[in-house]
Amino acid sequence: MGRLFGTDGVRGVANRDLTAEVAVDLAVAAAHVLGEAGAFADQRPVAVIGTDSRASGEFLESAVVAGLASAGVDVHRIGILPTPGVAYLTAALEADIGVMISASHNPMPDNGIKFLTRGGHKLDDSVEDAIERRLREPWDRPTGARVGRVGLSDTARATYVRHLIGTADVWLDGLTIVVDCANGAASQVAPEVLRACGADVIAINAAPNGININDGCGSTHMEQLLAAVVEHGAAAGFAFDGDADRCLAVDAEGNLVDGDQILAILALARHDDGELVDDTVVGTVMTNLGFVQAMTAAGIEVVQTAVGDRYILEAMRSRGFNLGGEQSGHVIMSDHATTGDGVLTALQLAVRMARTGSSLGELAGAMTRLPQVLVNVDGVDKTRTQIEPRLVAAVAAAEERLGADGRVLLRPSGTEPVVRVMVEATSRETAEGVAGELAGVVRETLSL
Repeated sequence: MGRLFGTDGVRGVANRDLTAEVAVDLAVAAAHVLGEAGAFADQRPVAVIGTDSRASGEFLESAVVAGLASAGVDVHRIGILPTPGVAYLTAALEADIGVMISASHNPMPDNGIKFLTRGGHKLDDSVEDAIERRLREPWDRPTGARVGRVGLSDTARATYVRHLIGTADVWLDGLTIVVDCANGAASQVAPEVLRACGADVIAINAAPNGININDGCGSTHMEQLLAAVVEHGAAAGFAFDGDADRCLAVDAEGNLVDGDQILAILALARHDDGELVDDTVVGTVMTNLGFVQAMTAAGIEVVQTAVGDRYILEAMRSRGFNLGGEQSGHVIMSDHATTGDGVLTALQLAVRMARTGSSLGELAGAMTRLPQVLVNVDGVDKTRTQIEPRLVAAVAAAEERLGADGRVLLRPSGTEPVVRVMVEATSRETAEGVAGELAGVVRETLSL
């Protein structure tokens, strides 16, 4: 059996891969590991649990609650709320365990379980491994008054909304904003926060019914938002994924503003205000070279990590940085959140627009996005990517050809026999040509 935890919790098709039985077992094991790490020894541990809007979240939440309570954990159910809201409330309520039932941007039939530690932080690999080791182990079941109690919070959403509103220092009066809520966890929170800050908000895909989450909408399907921004003459549009931990944007002309451009806007804002720790921002190896060039020109250092917000978070926490993100729209502002927060990102972009009087398009123009081409080569021995002499030589020749205005990245997949070939250049034609040539060398030298 392979490792149960993936890059962001445990995911699978709900009721086939991720069953009620699996959810109960995971909850019990997490109660033992995380409860013992928190207050388990001298008082009853506490958990916070939220969901996105998937129908399967209803039975999975019940299963997780049953597992936690049976292990002696008191549980606060907070209903449908973004993942960063669950993280914030885990910290605010000083809970030992946070749980989010969500498969993020995945299709509706999927679901997932994410655990958070005390303080609202994602788990380290070692903690996930400890939970897996303790699955279905014999244990002393509490009885009588020792079993956990379960309550439904009617103030959780309002507490999180107040927190978000408190991060804005200007009034958004005069800004018309479209939000695409992906029929997910941000459907109530995002319009409420932006309206409370003075914006005129038009919400689309904000009527979740348990089935329509991420269905042709949200940050993975930007077409509706692009059209709505132009139709309504809005200043900007923001799209979230199912659990609202990421945000992508659209400017007034209907142009996409991706995660790298968003990160550039926020990095420059904090740099101008003297609030960017060590004048450093954290990105990934897939961060566009145009972002790196723009930051360098502004006197901002860029630290690059492996792809995935968990690696960005690790770098930020280990070195004390307060801003990081990636192209997908995961932006982490650690002054206000312990994980990516799409609604916070949208609010801070709107604040920057209001403070500077600049359009989103003008702000995004701070960086020039270089054409980036990605080719996936499957059926290859990815373990030889960095040592095959002919391939190493081909990469070096391509890098010399591109010079300072381009780059090459060969990245073995973490889960498949696939090598991802990424090339950036000053023109798409050049990037496509170099990527195609390198993909051919990968196939010829690494084929299984």
